[in-house]
Amino acid sequence: MTAIDFNHKLQYLIPALEPFAFKLTKDNANAKDLIQETMLKAFSNKDKFMAGTNMKAWVFTIMRNTFLTNYQKSARQKTFIDTSDNLHFINSTSTKQENNAFSQFAMEDIQEAIQNLDDTYSEPFMMYFRGFKYHEISDRLSIPIGTVKNRIFLARKELKQSLAPYADRY
Repeated sequence: MTAIDFNHKLQYLIPALEPFAFKLTKDNANAKDLIQETMLKAFSNKDKFMAGTNMKAWVFTIMRNTFLTNYQKSARQKTFIDTSDNLHFINSTSTKQENNAFSQFAMEDIQEAIQNLDDTYSEPFMMYFRGFKYHEISDRLSIPIGTVKNRIFLARKELKQSLAPYADRY
């Protein structure tokens, strides 16, 4: 395969690479950088490509490996080593300590709010919360599915009102 043919086929793959690059990076600018780096690596390693094989898979593999290498490199840069006697590995981005007392108070308030719900609303709500589907709740409680949906909606609305102080916390 000539360099011109290789380059033409490589350029043809760019539109297919864009969604994959965005899926990996979750950022438009980083996705474009990843595509550019992938194209550079593919073109500089064209002699390693075997004619007759799947070029698209080859380029996608280059992109995935490039992304993983860059990710690992950035993770290593964020980690530093304490050179004291204990040799702790510390990740500099997670130095925040949290106190679980607030979570405990919130959980107690949530449980109290659910207990204060009328049984008419709390039973379908708790069944839904435990993973039952609307039609299963309807069958078990022998009520129409529309009533199930309405009772769950009203339970959520009432819980939202009674737990309003926590709205800006989570």
